[in-house]
Amino acid sequence: MEFDLENPLTSLKEYLSDEIPDLFLSESDHIPSENFLRCLKTSADFYVSFREEAISRILQAQYSCNYDPFIPYLAVNYMDRFISRQEIPQGKPWILRLVVISCLSLAAKMKNKHFSISNFQEGETGFTFDTQTINRMELVVLDAMNWRMRSITPLSFVHFFITLFELNDPSSSQPLKDRATEIIFKAQNEIKFLEFKPSIIAASAILVASKERFPSQFPSFERSIYSCEFVNEENLQKCFHALQEMVEMEWHESVSETMSCTGTPLSVLDRHFTGSESETITNGSAVPEIKRRKLNLHSNKW
Repeated sequence: MEFDLENPLTSLKEYLSDEIPDLFLSESDHIPSENFLRCLKTSADFYVSFREEAISRILQAQYSCNYDPFIPYLAVNYMDRFISRQEIPQGKPWILRLVVISCLSLAAKMKNKHFSISNFQEGETGFTFDTQTINRMELVVLDAMNWRMRSITPLSFVHFFITLFELNDPSSSQPLKDRATEIIFKAQNEIKFLEFKPSIIAASAILVASKERFPSQFPSFERSIYSCEFVNEENLQKCFHALQEMVEMEWHESVSETMSCTGTPLSVLDRHFTGSESETITNGSAVPEIKRRKLNLHSNKW
C-alpha cells in the first residue's frame, strides 16, 4: 500500500477521530534531534553545507526523475533525521551522494514509485554505487531512524487544522490546503524551521495561507487555531511570523526579478521590505556537543 504523508497512520475516518492525539504525541519521534538543531544554528558549517547540497541534489532528482513533490519531501525528512543522529565523516564527498540516493530510494519505495539508480547516477564522476551498496546504506539510515519510515510531517496535520475552520464557502478548503502545502514544501529547505514540531509548521502555514486567501475571515481562523488544545501558542506565533517573512521575501524577490527585466524602479518595495531578512548562520560560535553514532566505513553495513 502506498504511504500517504497526509495520513501516516491509517484511514482518513480513523484519522479524524481516535488517532489525532496519537499524531501529536508521536510527532517528536520524526524530527531531528534538538542538539543537532542548536549545532546548525551556531557554527556547524560542515552540516549546514552538507544539508544544503543534499537538498539541492534531492530536488534535482524530482525534475530528472519526474517525481511528484511528496517523494523529495519525504527523502529530505529521512535525510534530516539521519544526519542528526549519525556522525558524518568529513573529507569524503561520496558519502553525501550515497546518503541522498539511499533516502530517495527509501522514499520512492514508500510511495510505490520506481527509482532508477542508474539514471540518477548518469553523468556523475567519481564513485558510482551498485544496488547492494545502496541497500546496505538504506539499512544504516533506517537504523538511525529506528525504522520509523511512516514519517509524521506537517502534511499530516493540514486536514485536521482546516476542519477547525468554518469556511463561508466549503469549496474553498481545497485551495487553502493547496496553498498551505506549497508553503510547507518551501519551508522544509530553511534551517530555521527545523526547530518547530510538524504540527506547529502546519498550523502556521494554514494561517499564512488563510491570511492571503481569506483576509476577512482570518481573525476567526486565528482564534480557532490558537484555541486548539494541542498547540503551543508561543511556538505557533514564532513560526507564523517566520513563515510570513519567508513568503514576503519570496514575493519581494519575485517582483524584483520581474521589475529588473522591465527597468521599473523598486524604491518603494525596497523600503517596505527592508525588515524582512533571511536568517544567517553565525560563524565562530561554540558548537554544542552532539551525540551521534559514528559511521563505521569498514563495517559490514557499508
